[in-house]
Amino acid sequence: MKLAVISDTHYGDKTRNLPTFLFGHLEKVKPELVLHAGDVTDPELLERIEKVAPVLAVRGNADRLNLPEEEVVDVGALRIGLIHGHQLFSLNAHFLTLKALDMGVEVLVFGHTHRFYHEMHSLHGRRVVLINPGSPVFPRMDSPGFAVLKVSGENVSVKRITFW
Repeated sequence: MKLAVISDTHYGDKTRNLPTFLFGHLEKVKPELVLHAGDVTDPELLERIEKVAPVLAVRGNADRLNLPEEEVVDVGALRIGLIHGHQLFSLNAHFLTLKALDMGVEVLVFGHTHRFYHEMHSLHGRRVVLINPGSPVFPRMDSPGFAVLKVSGENVSVKRITFW
């Protein structure tokens, strides 16, 4: 299964304009599901993404939408957790790994920093993959883009899509 992972779009509060290349890349990727890790800020964005694929989204610190704080989705043999990240004391790998273990997931997708991050960590004999797709519109010391996850059984591969 192929998933697109985005975060921190801030559509409506910081911009009324999303780059057409975000949707162009999403259409090329042809994801079966889109995960949005928060700071959507306008439901119109989710409606636009829904035209590409179904969307699962969580609430970020800038959201006033009625979205859950966290979600868990089963994809293949993997459980994927989705949070924004502002709820944690720190977004270092240790805190994120503990959150993943608390949620019972093998993959934890988060946002909030507007920077791409992908690493695997082990704690208490459990492997956890941490992924932050960055921001397609407002990256911080990073390039704009998103991530694509390919899940096959218990394996997940991550590809970063940047716009330039």
